[in-house]
Formats: sequence, structure tokens, C-alpha cells
Amino acid sequence: MVSIDETDRKILGLLRQDGRASVAQIARSVSLSPAPVARRIERLEQAGVIRGYTALIDDRISGSVEAFTEIRLEGSAETGEIGELLKGLPEIESFYTIAGDPDALVRIRVDDVDHLQRVVNTMRRTGRLTATKTLIVMHSWSRDTSA
Repeated sequence: MVSIDETDRKILGLLRQDGRASVAQIARSVSLSPAPVARRIERLEQAGVIRGYTALIDDRISGSVEAFTEIRLEGSAETGEIGELLKGLPEIESFYTIAGDPDALVRIRVDDVDHLQRVVNTMRRTGRLTATKTLIVMHSWSRDTSA
């Protein structure tokens, strides 16, 4: 594991806010010159702390309904098995294995409620799910996106 100091945390926070921020912008914000900031970012990337950069797409383009579906699986399942069950569904943005009653929590983004029903039905047809519970997001806010 890589050692992370307060300056690294500030750099990570700035990149979380804007993954396209230039090294010069970040350097000004953390009171360093660009060269050491670039080295720090490269070290964090190589260590896997920074796993990649992504674009946040407006909900009007990526689907207007977001939901979380709790899933319960027959028997026990490894994280990789859950991923295999779900990877063929592009509407699934992420899943989380969690402590507690459901085995996993699945984050879904779809065009409308009928589309959501089709996705949940497709997950149920895998034969491994014993139960689902779907919660539709009414409003969201994220520290990362200020949405």
C-alpha cells in the first residue's frame, strides 16, 4: 500500500472535483510547483490509488430514472459471480456487496419505470436471485459532483 500524506489527499480531492484539472492548476492549489505534483499524481496512478478518469454525463442523456435494487442470491456467491450475473446489462452502473440481509445493492440508470421493470425482470431470470427490492431515487446529491 502506498503512503498518502495531506498534500496527496488535497490533490486527490481536486482531481475528484475535476479530473481534467491541469497539473499547473493543482500545483497552485496545493502550493507546490508542477513537477512534484506531476510526480505525485503519477505515483498515485501507478499505485492504483487513482484508478482512472471518467466523464460525468448529464442525466438527460444517460437515463432519467436512477434506482437501487437489493438482490438476494440462492446459496452463497462470490463478488465475481455477482459481477458475471450483471455484466451483460448496460443499465447497471455499479453494484456493491454489503453486510446485512441483501447480498448486494445494484445501482441502475434507465429511461423510465417500464425500462426499470424490464431490467429487474432480466436480473430475476438469471435463476440465481431469490428476491429483489427496488428503490427509485427521487433526488440525489453527491459530494463529488455537487449534483
